[in-house]
Amino acid sequence: MVLDGALATELERHGADLNDPLWSAKVLLEQPQLIRAVHYDYFMSGADVATTASYQASFAAFAQRGIASERASQLFRESVSLAIAARDEFLRLPAATADSRFPKRLRPLVAASLGPYGAALADGSEYRGGYSLSDAELAAFHRPRLIALTSAGPDLLAFETIPSLREALVLAHLLAELPEHYAWISFSCQDGTRTCEGQDVADCARTLNAFAQVAAIGINCTSPAYVPSLLHRMRAHTDKPLLAYPNSGERYDAATKRWHGAGAGVSFASHACAWYEAGARLIGGCCRTTPADIRAIRESLAICV
Repeated sequence: MVLDGALATELERHGADLNDPLWSAKVLLEQPQLIRAVHYDYFMSGADVATTASYQASFAAFAQRGIASERASQLFRESVSLAIAARDEFLRLPAATADSRFPKRLRPLVAASLGPYGAALADGSEYRGGYSLSDAELAAFHRPRLIALTSAGPDLLAFETIPSLREALVLAHLLAELPEHYAWISFSCQDGTRTCEGQDVADCARTLNAFAQVAAIGINCTSPAYVPSLLHRMRAHTDKPLLAYPNSGERYDAATKRWHGAGAGVSFASHACAWYEAGARLIGGCCRTTPADIRAIRESLAICV
């Protein structure tokens, strides 16, 4: 399956200002149809999955904007509804238009994005971990977000950019409270072996393999240079499908809210097949990637798979 790419990059390219603790969720308040348009662009570029604009959203952040809990829940649900509406628009296209370049296309899915606690802090903590919260406090933070998102009917959940095994386990246990739902869990990593907090990804894969509702595990928002090593390390310890959707390789500065550096110089098209060979079965892009990258991944995989 081909995943989509960065949502924030495209929203900014269309003129949205994301310098806000809500990040892309800010656009839910101001220009929701712009989110729908970006989802549609990714479907047209070959994505089989749209991830919603809820990654950094939290009830606390909405409350700081004077938004009450009921309205915040509605905004979480709207993030899912916008992706579903984009998919419905795409599916109304004549088959020849929608699938001419992408034969044997799967019916696209909508994955409700739930980012880590660190993302809601808007200080780069999703790339560090090491939270002071207890497991119970982490669960209390995530539970209402999870309930709000699942009430809108996504196909699955995306627990993404998770910096630690501890937070991943909190989320996996929370998922058991909603037995009809499934999720993928993907980690942010500091190098070719460890999560951002420092756990061996082999241990992460081994531990999460026991959770039936965890449909896939993998890596996201990590430098492409580390992806092959991380996938090989995970592959040996799980029979679940693996995900790989790295960022561009640039470095995020939480203080300035900007990405720096020239990136890894990686062509996603040229590396997609290598990630597939290393075990990835859901492949896409994260921060600083575009519909053009997703189209290139789709076309590359059509040749090598």
